[in-house]
Amino acid sequence: MVFSVLLAIPVSTYAAHSLPVDVEAEDCNLGNGAVITTNVYGTQYPGYSGDGFVWVANSGTIKLEVTVPENAMYELSTRCWMYLGNIDETRMQVVSINGKSYSNYFIPNKGEWIDYSFGYFYLEAGKATIEIGTSGSWGFILYDKIYFDYADMPDHIIDPTPCDPNATPEARALMKYLTDVYGKYVISGQQEIYGSGNDGNYELEFDYIYDKTGKYPAIRGFDFMNYNPLYGWEDGTTSRVIDWVKNRGGIATACWHINVPKDFTSYTPGEQVDWTNCTYKPTSSFNTANCLDETTKEHAYLMMAIEDLAEQLLILQEENIPVLFRPFHEAEGYNNTDGSGAWFWWGSAGAEVYKELWKLLYTTLTEKYGLHNLIWEVNLYTYANSYEWYPGDEYVDIVGYDKYEGSPNTWGTSAATSLFLKLVDYTNDTKMVALTENDIIPDIQNIVNEGAWWLYFCPWYGDFLMSSRYNDPTLLNTIYNSEYVITLDELPENLYEYEDTAPDINYGDLNNDGKINSTDFTILKRYLIKFITKLDVPIEAADLNGDGSVNSTDLTILKRYLTKSLNEFPVTKK
Repeated sequence: MVFSVLLAIPVSTYAAHSLPVDVEAEDCNLGNGAVITTNVYGTQYPGYSGDGFVWVANSGTIKLEVTVPENAMYELSTRCWMYLGNIDETRMQVVSINGKSYSNYFIPNKGEWIDYSFGYFYLEAGKATIEIGTSGSWGFILYDKIYFDYADMPDHIIDPTPCDPNATPEARALMKYLTDVYGKYVISGQQEIYGSGNDGNYELEFDYIYDKTGKYPAIRGFDFMNYNPLYGWEDGTTSRVIDWVKNRGGIATACWHINVPKDFTSYTPGEQVDWTNCTYKPTSSFNTANCLDETTKEHAYLMMAIEDLAEQLLILQEENIPVLFRPFHEAEGYNNTDGSGAWFWWGSAGAEVYKELWKLLYTTLTEKYGLHNLIWEVNLYTYANSYEWYPGDEYVDIVGYDKYEGSPNTWGTSAATSLFLKLVDYTNDTKMVALTENDIIPDIQNIVNEGAWWLYFCPWYGDFLMSSRYNDPTLLNTIYNSEYVITLDELPENLYEYEDTAPDINYGDLNNDGKINSTDFTILKRYLIKFITKLDVPIEAADLNGDGSVNSTDLTILKRYLTKSLNEFPVTKK
């Protein structure tokens, strides 16, 4: 075996780098066994720049110092190769800045050099010491380049149209409100206890918040788990949703901890099963993949469960109440695509089955039961392959993240900005991103500083809210009384009144500056070659012949208009 090491001792580079930083990894300070090489045990990894690359091995580190010009958001990224295991397997890396550990990062094996972003960081002006290293346990990565520069923050201009084309006027109105405040404010939320918890006191958490802050949350979280074909009982959830929305003027979000029998093999569809013999965890006797097969018992059970759910949602639709609906949540569990890390039965068959399960629920509720009062929220994580669990833009309105300490990271009161931005990036900033569950509420000042504009936060019930281990009452008061946090009393009175007014379309003006010139031509050209993925104006503004699509014909029309071969666009003649 050949193992060529060009330089096996740390390289000392004391000068601080100025922005933009674009350095060879081998020119940084190396430690803990990191070495510069051109191969690993004789295996070549062609395509690197410079004299070689850095192999951090089991516990190696790469360190560099940068000059931070101002208080702002910055991005740290690298060109690297994770070379162990199968394609898409991952190895964990860690990043610390000025001695503060930020997160764990799972870099995938793609069989080649890749560009990988460690995310965005809020740093204050001055010198900053950045350290990239392995987790200390099988964290082997090859590093070629290190980059550091200002972060390109998202715009958060979201289309308010729900994914359900037949959404009710109230659902459309709520979507319009959510997209209007997104990126400027954070909406406060709180999950209620379910069943008969808190000795039947469903107001415990809400009274606690009011006692500490003088405010109530704008969003209340519910759970439809007890409406089911096994042990189902009326726990008053639907009535409380109606009261919260119609009488108190709030917003409702709901999850669905739907149970299955622990012994599904012996279960006969329609029979009653005591709740102690039910579970929402993966169980060997319930084959989740069979839910997609209409001939199976699993499918029959799922259809009964959906029927019970639909009955309650239809009551809300008749009351003109929209719901932020978050079914089949936390499906991935821990870092997998095959179901091996799933915490709930609906994720136990892996990402592909889960996506079809989501679509089945969506089509059953919308088409069979005519439910159109739902704004669809999907839970995602930020592991290397978490995006594989995304059902698709046409089935999703909001991307949610459930943030708990140590699962897998410890965030404290930070804004969890790297999480937020990775979730934003999943849909190219076309969907809103929310903290659909959490323990510690991020400090609102951190959110403002870092631009991590979570649509809303929603602590789980009990100690997750009320224990000082998670939420200090003083900080809770600061958050609820911040000008950037929307509380129940600050929601508009006409929240659910929808006006179907189409935005003004200024054809050809693609940057909304009131002019039609060569800049607009350049924007359209960049859009058509996919250099940019969206316009800052309604897409209709670029459809200059009114044929319902934007293509090279529209670019030709715009060119003719600018050269005065046309006096007006064909679309304006229709």
